Amino acid sequence: MTKPSPLWAPDRHRDRRPFLLARNRITAALRAWFAGEGFVEIEPSALQVSPGNEAHLHAFATELIGPDGSRRTRYLHTSPEFAAKKLLAAGEDKIVAFARVFRNREQGPLHAPEFTMVEWYRTGATYDAVIADCLALLQVAAGVIGASAMTWRGVTADPFAPATRITVDDAFVRQAGIDLAAVDGDTARFAARAREAGHRVAGDDTWSDLFARVLVESVEPTLGVARPAVLVDYPVAEASLARRKASNGRLAERFELYACGVELANGFSELTDPAEQKRRFEAEMSEKIRVYGETYPIDPDFLEALAEMPEAAGVALGLDRLVMLLTGADSIEKVQWNPVDTEYDRS
Repeated sequence: MTKPSPLWAPDRHRDRRPFLLARNRITAALRAWFAGEGFVEIEPSALQVSPGNEAHLHAFATELIGPDGSRRTRYLHTSPEFAAKKLLAAGEDKIVAFARVFRNREQGPLHAPEFTMVEWYRTGATYDAVIADCLALLQVAAGVIGASAMTWRGVTADPFAPATRITVDDAFVRQAGIDLAAVDGDTARFAARAREAGHRVAGDDTWSDLFARVLVESVEPTLGVARPAVLVDYPVAEASLARRKASNGRLAERFELYACGVELANGFSELTDPAEQKRRFEAEMSEKIRVYGETYPIDPDFLEALAEMPEAAGVALGLDRLVMLLTGADSIEKVQWNPVDTEYDRS
């Protein structure tokens, strides 16, 4: 089989360059929007004590060697979230990071081991405020490159159309016939309902495994078709960093933004209770060691800062995916200036 040209080959770069120039225009427009809204741009360190404590996110580990030769494990962050929230505790009010983030075990048309995450926070706000930000940014990005539609694998969405808003509970009922409230915490019952809906069920599936499978297979493909969609109010078990809803303790104020069936952003009304956060992190790491045989440390400094952090809302938007959908690119590497070259082997 013929090897693909390397990413730096002039002919291959020539094909990618229009996407990359569009990326530059979109990035500049987003930065201008945040500046106009009074956000302070921050540059959080990528090297952290903990890369994040979600069970199914995988980090790159390294060693920090001191002048005395001492060695300490550090990780490249999977998100700038921990560092950003420490700055909120320090007194910052509205912050944004255009952060390079790193996730191991991720490679494909929609995934890369290194990518750019636009992450921002508003103090004194709920997830409704950052949902509005996300929808405004879709229009800013589309407008600056003259895109009238977002496209992915034959599915289109109008970035200027009013977004559809649907709860997770309603989406599961409509698309899979599963009442999440009725199976809350009951893995056996959830498995039975998922099997009836046509999903594969394994004997060792957890409740979260079943949730993720139904979401990916039945719900996500229907979201953001013709117009953007905002999926809101996740079960608390699927929102480890989000605040519970005051009106329904089973749910958390988490949302995801979709276009063309593709997730573009993930945000919350932030959890600020360090004891509850520690409990959730410990549950996530217990699941991680069960499934993958490894775990990541919980950053005690982050938990201390959380106790001082004001009420806030935050969201992370995948810049690369946004550019992909607006330019019609068919893979994430086409919109990255110098992507990790995972396919070219010189040997």
